[in-house]
Amino acid sequence: MTIFRITYIFLIIFFFSFKGEAQDSIKGRVIQFSGVVITGDSLKPVPFVNIRIKGTSLGTLGNVEGFFSFVAYTGDTILFSSVGYKLSTYYIPDSLIADRYTLFQMMQNDTLLLTESVIYPWSDIDALEYAIIQHRVPENDYDRAMKNLAREEMKERGKFMPMDGSMNYRHQMQQNVSKNYWNGGYMPNQLLNPFAWAQFFKAWKAGKFKKQD
Repeated sequence: MTIFRITYIFLIIFFFSFKGEAQDSIKGRVIQFSGVVITGDSLKPVPFVNIRIKGTSLGTLGNVEGFFSFVAYTGDTILFSSVGYKLSTYYIPDSLIADRYTLFQMMQNDTLLLTESVIYPWSDIDALEYAIIQHRVPENDYDRAMKNLAREEMKERGKFMPMDGSMNYRHQMQQNVSKNYWNGGYMPNQLLNPFAWAQFFKAWKAGKFKKQD
């Protein structure tokens, strides 16, 4: 019974040792796999590419300049994926002699043509029918022009229209001319001008000094 147990233990040890050596021979040699991922048309770096060994969860993530570096085995198939690009693969040759390998991997743009989608502002058919019934016929160009050129409309718009460059320049020149005209003398005091008082009372009666709502 003791001999049987010893034989059984040796068989188990031999089996796992042989299995480990077989797996190592299947995986190939360990290498440092590095490179840069670039676009196929403009040769610009592709940032943050997901790089993974096919059939495993091992891999890495490229940096903002497309560079990557990780440990792999000869004979591995490497998958490169990124949003907006087609899936790209690369097979590491199993006949490599060196323990380092560098690659410039190109990725092609993945252009997707989506079907046309029309978005309407109505939630259901009832809202659409109500909008059609309540819809006002738009004015033509002539009606809009006459409305914008109406006297009251122009007057209201003029209250909030700022002076442009030419108007500011003209106002400043008028101020300079008036200042130079009365240089060395005294400007007349409008407080004693009867015509100015007449214009004041006329504007007062017309309601020009009332607060505008």
